[in-house]
Amino acid sequence: MDMTLFLALLAFAFVTSVTPGPNNLMLLASGANFGLKRTLPHMTGITLGFTSMVFIVGLGLAEAFETFPLLRQVMLVVAVLYMLWLAWKIAHASAPKEGEADGKPMTLLQAAAFQWVNPKAWIMAIGAQTNYAQDTTWIAAGIVAIGFMFMNVPAITIWAWLGQEMRRILTNPRRLVAFNWTMAALLVASLLPILFH
Repeated sequence: MDMTLFLALLAFAFVTSVTPGPNNLMLLASGANFGLKRTLPHMTGITLGFTSMVFIVGLGLAEAFETFPLLRQVMLVVAVLYMLWLAWKIAHASAPKEGEADGKPMTLLQAAAFQWVNPKAWIMAIGAQTNYAQDTTWIAAGIVAIGFMFMNVPAITIWAWLGQEMRRILTNPRRLVAFNWTMAALLVASLLPILFH
């Protein structure tokens, strides 16, 4: 891949990975509720799940959506329902007890699987492969996926770290409840551009 194109890919990957979206809002909430250390499996799942998704999209999954438009609609309905359920879980997370939050953070496998129903992840993966892969080979798909992997790690770490730093403010149970409901509302709001696009 041409170096200029690769640098453009890295910039695209960082900007799209660091901007607010379902993953980052959930990491902010997880960092606030569980801390950075307990959020690491969630972060790892996002990176591995999204990297594999970008690679598979580059191998031709995007063509399946073009060929079978109903498949895209089914995935969208599943994604919306799943994200609404996640928003409900975030909104109803319990206040901390003795320094720990009730409940459990998302696991590596849950976070990796979530990428497949995350509308922003689909848009990012298709956009990256369409605009930055120089051809349709597995090597080109892999280069785009690896570029995303390297830029995704620092981008999502910022969100989980910010959440952890907010824990000091959220020691009051009422503030934590307000924060969790706000995060849930923002997660639902992040669906609107996808639904009305």
